[in-house]
Amino acid sequence: MAPGTQDFVGDPRNSTCMNSALSIALGDCTDLPPGKIASIVTYLEMRSRPSPRAGASFPGLALLRLTGRDMGRYLSIYRTLGERWLWWSRLELSPASLALLLDDRAIEAFSLTHDGEDVGLLELDFRRHPAAELAFFGLVEPMIGTGTGRWLMERAIERAWHRKPSRFLVHTCTFDHPGALEFYRRSGFAPYRFAIEFADDPRLTGVLPRSAGPHVPLLAPAAP
Repeated sequence: MAPGTQDFVGDPRNSTCMNSALSIALGDCTDLPPGKIASIVTYLEMRSRPSPRAGASFPGLALLRLTGRDMGRYLSIYRTLGERWLWWSRLELSPASLALLLDDRAIEAFSLTHDGEDVGLLELDFRRHPAAELAFFGLVEPMIGTGTGRWLMERAIERAWHRKPSRFLVHTCTFDHPGALEFYRRSGFAPYRFAIEFADDPRLTGVLPRSAGPHVPLLAPAAP
């Protein structure tokens, strides 16, 4: 996912675990059924707004609100940022469902633009009131390492705490950029929970191309 020192592309996406049961052997290894993938998810929270972090100004950066009528632009940004890190949850929504979500007043989705060009995505979810959640956060590769991630996180924190939530949530997983977890911690989030997330491999279901997530091995089921 995407981190100022270190920027990253992050998919704080909603966990969608397998519907069928899987027995986990604690203290040992558990084989996954063919076509499944699993990651360790770290959940983090921010209980109070931190002091703003000092950082350079970035002329040309702006946030552009995205609504249902901007669905095509939203999906283009989502794919550009997310295929590398196996983002897929939004791609499973029907056009009508995605448009409805982007028009929801409890959802704030933004394109991060630089001189008018889309270079990042920020999405905040306030549907779990009184909590707020950082749902998606990412940058295109050329912006990583420039401090733009810190700038974007400061905007995310401002907008989240403007609604006076009880806490600000985010989660990241082992499919994400290796700097994601530390970036969130430097930004003021603290881990509070681990989980294992199981899912159908979206590269095998056709939701993502087989070239997506090259750091995650693609293990196709054996032919019958």
